[in-house]
Amino acid sequence: MDRKDIGSWLSGPKAALEEQGMDFGYPGQRFELPQQGIGSVARMGRRIFALTVDWTASILVTHLVFPDLVYGSEGFAAATLGIFATQVFLLTATTGASFGYKIAGIRLISISPARITYLKVLARTALLCLVVPALIWDRDGRGLHDKAVGTITMRTR
Repeated sequence: MDRKDIGSWLSGPKAALEEQGMDFGYPGQRFELPQQGIGSVARMGRRIFALTVDWTASILVTHLVFPDLVYGSEGFAAATLGIFATQVFLLTATTGASFGYKIAGIRLISISPARITYLKVLARTALLCLVVPALIWDRDGRGLHDKAVGTITMRTR
């Protein structure tokens, strides 16, 4: 055993495979998307910003719609999650982007010739609300919620 063996373990499997000459390409290359700019895969920073905008908007709407609920209570959290899910589902199903996605310049597209149906958006939204599927992603930045319904997030500006 030498430093090279330990180094590959510390740097992770992708780095070890790249050292052996395997080329993973850039995110979105498998789907013939450009490497950067409009039409490229939306990077994690934009997606986290969009999620923050969506969640903040949901909190504000919860305060307006349910003024008697106390911030931090279970009722407030459930109402916020319900408003978040409704907003994400309705806007994504009708326009291809939630409120936060529109502000961040992101759009949801299908990676297959089939269009994105309401049922697919509903399933994606449910998985997004579970949080964990959105935290596990592949080399193209597609979370499990996107992989399950055959979608990818793309930059619009």
